Amino acid sequence: MNKKAGFLKKISFYALIVIFLVTTIMPFAWMFVTSLRVAPNTMLVPPPPPGTFTLLNFITIFENADFLRSLFNSIVITFSLTFLSILINAMAAYSFAKLNFPGREKLFALLLLTMMVPGKVTMMPVFIILKSLDLLNSYIGLIFLGSASVYAIFMLRQFMYDIPDELLESARIDGCSEPRLFFYIVLPLCKPVIATLAIINFIGAWNELLWPLIIMIDEKMYTLPVALANLNGRYGSDQGIMMAGAVIVVVPIILIFLFVQKYYIRGITAGALKG
Repeated sequence: MNKKAGFLKKISFYALIVIFLVTTIMPFAWMFVTSLRVAPNTMLVPPPPPGTFTLLNFITIFENADFLRSLFNSIVITFSLTFLSILINAMAAYSFAKLNFPGREKLFALLLLTMMVPGKVTMMPVFIILKSLDLLNSYIGLIFLGSASVYAIFMLRQFMYDIPDELLESARIDGCSEPRLFFYIVLPLCKPVIATLAIINFIGAWNELLWPLIIMIDEKMYTLPVALANLNGRYGSDQGIMMAGAVIVVVPIILIFLFVQKYYIRGITAGALKG
């Protein structure tokens, strides 16, 4: 009886996993298949045979100069923001974890309190600041917004906190300067959590819609999510073109995640274990 109950429990568990996988993967599969079909075959159920697939939707999109410009904007902004964010947040985390200065703990606690403030509350002040600095409709303005993250500082600080002080003191005694100590000893030890934050920052910057829509006035400065929204207005009735645009937006994120997933898992695990 116990064996039968255990068998049924396993079957139920695996059935739930299969249902979860199907419901998760199905929208992506449908998006990809639809992107390879043209009207009136885009909404056929079941899908037509593979012989009817075509790259015409992708050709139509890439013939659109504005979309290519948006792709370029997204690449520049996303990679610049990710790199700058990791650098700034790591420096701040190192200061809070390993440098002694008056009011360090109080300042860090105050920094954590800002995580409780919704982003929408600071939207208008941030917009006014960017306008006063003449940073609207520019790469710098958008990169500036995401260059610092309290969550990233917290994660990196917790990770760096467990790096032995003896290791750093030995390096200082051997004549290692503070910048060299940071770049050649601390950062390499933080690879897992840096990879995790890099993926989070990359996905967030790549998919950001609201701020580019607010800051970027000129259409030539739009990013991919904004360009995809414009495609909805221009080709809203053509599901094939819409899905092709969605594939172009989604594929880079999937490739980046597959490339660094082992570091991502290590970073998440380390973050869970460190106290």
